[in-house]
Amino acid sequence: MSMYAQAAALKSKRRLSGFRLQLQCPGCKNLLVDLPHVEPHERFVVTCSLCDFELKTVNGIWKALLPKRAAYFERFMADYQAVRAAEGRGSECLDYYLSLPYQDSTGANQAQWSIRAQTFRYLERKILPQLEARHGSLAVLDLGAGNGWLSYRLAQRGHRPAAVDLMTDSRDGLGAAEHFGQVLLQLFPRIQAELDNLPIANDQFDVAIFNASFHYSEDYQRTLTETIRCIKPGGVVIIADTAWYSCEASGVRMVAERQSAFLSRFGTASDAIGSREFLTDQRLNALEDQLGVRWQVHSPYYGLRWAARPLIAKLRGRREPSKFRIYVAEVRK
Repeated sequence: MSMYAQAAALKSKRRLSGFRLQLQCPGCKNLLVDLPHVEPHERFVVTCSLCDFELKTVNGIWKALLPKRAAYFERFMADYQAVRAAEGRGSECLDYYLSLPYQDSTGANQAQWSIRAQTFRYLERKILPQLEARHGSLAVLDLGAGNGWLSYRLAQRGHRPAAVDLMTDSRDGLGAAEHFGQVLLQLFPRIQAELDNLPIANDQFDVAIFNASFHYSEDYQRTLTETIRCIKPGGVVIIADTAWYSCEASGVRMVAERQSAFLSRFGTASDAIGSREFLTDQRLNALEDQLGVRWQVHSPYYGLRWAARPLIAKLRGRREPSKFRIYVAEVRK
């Protein structure tokens, strides 16, 4: 283990956050047991008394996809995993995961991780302190958690995250979070579930964060409605690192360009589900009207080169580039 990993281990070993989270059946919504802590090598099964759905663990991950929905997402998950592997995501090394989001030790995707790092620094400086002052240790729902790096960072900070994602593989999905179990006294809960059907009872979390994941939603209103259900009154929803465009046409062009590039490079357009892909002010305003929320918009600084992208695109006659912002909305019930 490197000096960096040793330092992270020493820091993290001092922190142990209890986690009490009540589950509900993703099929019939029947309330189930409080989520027990399960080690990766243990198996645990909770059977719904009303519909017999089995909510069980595999390699420490709670499997909460209904069979029909698992079949629906099958091609998307296969395409996603193939694309991410071809992009060089993940590693066999502990240091790779402990360095995220600040450094991609493989060098394959450092530009993207630099954006994630700046976003996280902004969260740490500007947003989390306000929430911590109000709630103390935060119960955080990490939606679209990927390998769990954000949950790891939040656990280091003394919070109680639960990581949710469709992907469970051991390099880029929830399975990769086992690396963090080497330096945390207790690994955060990991749940395979879809964003629109979470196996979580009402009013369980102080914060829900979509970290570079909200754009995978097929219906923003439905996804946020389900998320808000899981948040306590006075909690917040945070959307980070989803591309924003000034008009719908720019986003549509981006999607077409990306699908064409993916088809050429990877042999798939990565269009197995109808992800919304991007945000605009019009879409955000519609969500305010539909859900009764109000967005606070934060604009982290990503450097001079990033700031110059719109001007360069205009001079070259290209479509407007995406912008990344952080959107925060308080939940009122």
